[in-house]
Amino acid sequence: MNKQIYPLLIAQFLSAFADNAILFTVIAMVMQSTQLASWYVPALQSVFLVAFVLLAPWVGGFADHHPKARVLIIANLIKAAGAGLLLFNIEPLFAYGIVGMGAAIYSPAKYGILPELAGHEFLVKANSWIEGSTILAILLGMVIGAKVADYSIQWALIGTIIIFVISALTTLFLPVSTTKKTAPAGSKVLLFGREIGLFFTTPRSRFAILGGSLFWAAAATLRVIIVAWAPLVLLSKNASEIAELTLFLAIGIIAGSALVPGLIPLEHLRRARIPAYLMALFIYGLSLTDSMWPARLTLFFIGMMGGMFIVPVNAALQELGQQSIGSGSAVALQGFFQNLTMLLAVGSYTYAASQNVDPVLAMLSLGMLVFMATFLVSLHLPNNHPKNLTSSR
Repeated sequence: MNKQIYPLLIAQFLSAFADNAILFTVIAMVMQSTQLASWYVPALQSVFLVAFVLLAPWVGGFADHHPKARVLIIANLIKAAGAGLLLFNIEPLFAYGIVGMGAAIYSPAKYGILPELAGHEFLVKANSWIEGSTILAILLGMVIGAKVADYSIQWALIGTIIIFVISALTTLFLPVSTTKKTAPAGSKVLLFGREIGLFFTTPRSRFAILGGSLFWAAAATLRVIIVAWAPLVLLSKNASEIAELTLFLAIGIIAGSALVPGLIPLEHLRRARIPAYLMALFIYGLSLTDSMWPARLTLFFIGMMGGMFIVPVNAALQELGQQSIGSGSAVALQGFFQNLTMLLAVGSYTYAASQNVDPVLAMLSLGMLVFMATFLVSLHLPNNHPKNLTSSR
């Protein structure tokens, strides 16, 4: 494994930590306010996702045509600016949307640089490390961010700004040489449309795009459902208690990410559908729990199955992209579909929450939808494939 991956791991850990600290700081703001309605948290998640959808035609090419290490710096500084707007009491929906813009720029560079640092043999392992460190950062960001925010919103925001800046400085240790491509002429939107058509020509690339979209739509929706479900069913009283509950989801993803390199290599991508089915069944089971420890254990297994599913899917997409449209462009394309489905899923739940839907029913429906969607995205996926992924039809 290339030792230059370590600065990326540190930078990604810090950036993901601050991302989630901000989210739970805003959740704390909502829970402490008597003026903000129950739909405000899913609405915040939605504005964050809009940036990924709208910027998708541009951010992938930007990552591929510039040193990805420098793109990571720009993205972190934009995130810090969004946190600064929150600090100065700018409307949270607008400020958190700026953080989303930084995240949309960050994602293609973060995942796109991995094939440059790790070859085919170590790509799943590198993704496992990135995913594991990211979830650990999410875990700590949720808990520490929520606890600091319950004490002081101002100090929580100042801390996230500092962490974003440190993350940006850490990326200075990454190599700046990239496999640059000549930027094609013409409309970025039309080019993006052609890349979608090209990338959907093989069953494996379709599975990588749609499978990743399924996972993140389910994860985002489950997270906002838990914000309403935990106080109702488990009698959670503040942001810290909800964050501590979701610790078990995060720990599960870390465990699944650690186990998966030996179980689902790129040559056997079809196996990834099995943990996706199990994830759906555990979400269904969570909707039937009504006490703390069964909920914690179920969330752990949801996370484990999710980690075992998303790591090989991400690795396959990066390698497919490097062999075709560029790894950064492939990740941006993935981000477009992932965040569009997340936006639709979270937006649907936002509307349902505004109509006072029962969160238990919403969670039950989510489990059923994940199971059916897994079946659909797995259709026509071959059992195995050669190392030259683009040659498999």
